[in-house]
Amino acid sequence: MFWRSTSPSEASRSAERLIARLYLDRIDVLGGRIAELACGLRTASEEQVETRRLCTVPGVGPVTAGAIMAFAPDLRVFASGRNLAAWLGLVPRQRSTGGKILHGGVSKMGQTDIRKLLIVGAMSRIRWIIRKGVIPDNWLGRMVARKPRMVAAVALANKMARNIWAMMTREQNYRMA
Repeated sequence: MFWRSTSPSEASRSAERLIARLYLDRIDVLGGRIAELACGLRTASEEQVETRRLCTVPGVGPVTAGAIMAFAPDLRVFASGRNLAAWLGLVPRQRSTGGKILHGGVSKMGQTDIRKLLIVGAMSRIRWIIRKGVIPDNWLGRMVARKPRMVAAVALANKMARNIWAMMTREQNYRMA
């Protein structure tokens, strides 16, 4: 009945509006749910000492800290920060022959969720440095000046993983060097 009383173009526009309204309503519901989850995550990260400690690392926020606490085993099982970084897949592949060690690309083997979050946090720090316009005269500034941004971000994520291991095993807060 509805379709017969209107012209075909009006009917298709009406159907398109109905479908668009359904999508927009669903987006509103999901946006509210995401806001609730983000608020709960912030509250949980403020209550737990370990996640609060992790959030002191530049580039690590409540989401990354929560992922580390949820997906990573006790960090004391790793003998060093490099072993944690290797478990996350943030170290270069090594090929050696005749005593000569050749480093390749990052292996990308290991825990993908935490690795991606650490790289996103590292990219945000690099973007902030570049947007600021002043490249600092430290390790990160020299790395950003001479390497592509993504390479510098993976190197920074590797360094962040090592710092996280040291902080969590020694139960200390992050200190700027």
